[in-house]
Order: sequence, then C-alpha cells, then structure tokens
Amino acid sequence: MTGPQPVLSVEDVSIRFRMRDGAYVQAVSGARLDLAAGECLALVGESGCGKSVLASALLGLLPGNAETAGSAFLGGLDLLAADERTLARTVRGRRVGLVPQSPAAHLTPVRTVRSQLEEVVRELNGVRRGPRLRAAAEEAAERAAFPVGHLDRHPHELSGGLAQRAATALALVGDAPLLLADEPTTGLDRDLVERTVDELRRHIGSERALLLITHDLEAAERIADRVAVMYASRIVELADAADFFGTPGPRHPYARGLLDALPEREFTPVPGMPPELGALPAGCAFAARCDRATGICGTRPALTDGVACHHPATVPLEAPRA
Repeated sequence: MTGPQPVLSVEDVSIRFRMRDGAYVQAVSGARLDLAAGECLALVGESGCGKSVLASALLGLLPGNAETAGSAFLGGLDLLAADERTLARTVRGRRVGLVPQSPAAHLTPVRTVRSQLEEVVRELNGVRRGPRLRAAAEEAAERAAFPVGHLDRHPHELSGGLAQRAATALALVGDAPLLLADEPTTGLDRDLVERTVDELRRHIGSERALLLITHDLEAAERIADRVAVMYASRIVELADAADFFGTPGPRHPYARGLLDALPEREFTPVPGMPPELGALPAGCAFAARCDRATGICGTRPALTDGVACHHPATVPLEAPRA
C-alpha cells in the first residue's frame, strides 16, 4: 500500500506446528498484509484456515511447538522476534488491544467487571487507587458503551452483548494503535452482531487501526475497508471491501464461493472439503474443489495484483481457461 507508514506490516509470515510424531502442520504460509491507521482490514475464511493462528502470533501467544518465519512489524518492532518480556510489558494492551472470541470466557468469573477494569487501568495507565482509579475505570467503560451501573456485576450476570462491551473496554484502556478483534461476534444474534461491529468501527480513529478476524462475511461487509481472504493457510485474495462485496466482486473462485454461500445470495455451497493442513498439495490448495482448475493449477500461484489464482475471474465468472 502507498501513503503513511502502516500501523502493522506482515511480511511473508509462515507458521507451522511440530507434532509429537515429528510431522508438521502448516497453519500459515507466506502471509503478507499491511494495515494503516484509520482502517479496518477483515481477515476472513473458514474455521481452521489459519486466521486465529496468525492473530496469536502477533501477540506472542503461540504454543511451544510453533515455528515461525517472516516478520510482523508494529511500528519499528518485529512482533515475531520480540521476547516475552517485551511483549508483556510494551505490546499487549499498550500497543495491541485484544477483543477476544467468547469474551465471557476471558473475563475472570469471580471478580466484578469494575475490579478487572481497575486492574488494567493500574497496570497500563499508572493510576493506583482512590477516586481517580474509580473514575478512570468508569471512563473506560463509557468509551465502550458499557453501562456504568453494571460495573459491579460479575461476568455470569452479563448478557452476551454486555460481556462483549466489557472485553472491548479492557482492550481500549491502553489506547493501543492496533485493535485485534478475533471472532468477536461468535455466538451473538444478528442484532448484537451489528451493534458489536458498529461499536468496534467507532473506535477506529486517525491513529488506530482494526484487524477483524472473522468467518462472518456480513460483519466484514458492514465495517471493513479492505478484505483479506484466507484458505488452507494462505491469503488468496486481498481487495477493497467495496469491490469485493459489490462490483466487480471477488476474483478468486474460493472467495466467490464464500459469498455465494450466504443465505441472502443464491446459497450455493462450495463443493468438497479443504485439505488437511498437515498434507497441503504442492499446487493450488483449492484446485480439487474448483471447476475452473486446469493443469497449471498443479503449481502454486503467487499473490499477484491482489489474487493468488492462475485463472482469476471477474463478475460474471468467465469459463475456465484451457
């Protein structure tokens, strides 16, 4: 991308897991993406394609059997090369705010929302005790549209929507330049999905960016500026959201299939199943499911002009090439 220095720059990141039998599972392969301040990038794809693994790598939360390559720069810091002390003291909360999947499971069940917010305010903002601490916690709640009157409740007393707002409030305390929302709408009904993503969009400003990791294309369409589509460990398409969801539409056959599987469209499911990440083919991982595949698809396509496909399509889809 051109313009100002990106908030986040992911360069050729690959992640694999070594299993007990010595075999490897390739979770992320050669991921490249940039994210600018004021922008929402939605990373979309089926469950298990590698989206959340990439998010965990950015926060240094991968398990011990993970092996990483490439770089992920947040400002001048390579997150993949940073040690645990740096990540804990200067990244998590301060430079990257995490809005997790299933927020109720990430909130401490035996403590009130207020006490958890006050703990984060003490750690990140240095406000230690007394009325200033109480006021700072209430201000953080109000920024996330969490009702101050509910701060003294425990997580099990909150609705799904309020638990999500509590998690968002915690993520916003440190004024991090990057918000990372990992499947934030899982388990919410459609009205709550819309309210949740609208709230997240509201917190993107001139100095903050949002990386939304989701399988919910409707949520992505509602708030994203750009869309990155991941399939079988690889980013196969990167496009402006207006082009992706409108005209000309997705150019990769898998991305097109994702849209066509939405209920409000023609609901045409993508045939077949994705390959196992421990046994990825040498060529295009989608070729076995693609009605446009030809012999050249036995070689792996590079991400060129925003699409990794030997036969990128426009709308309407062209016939497969010979």
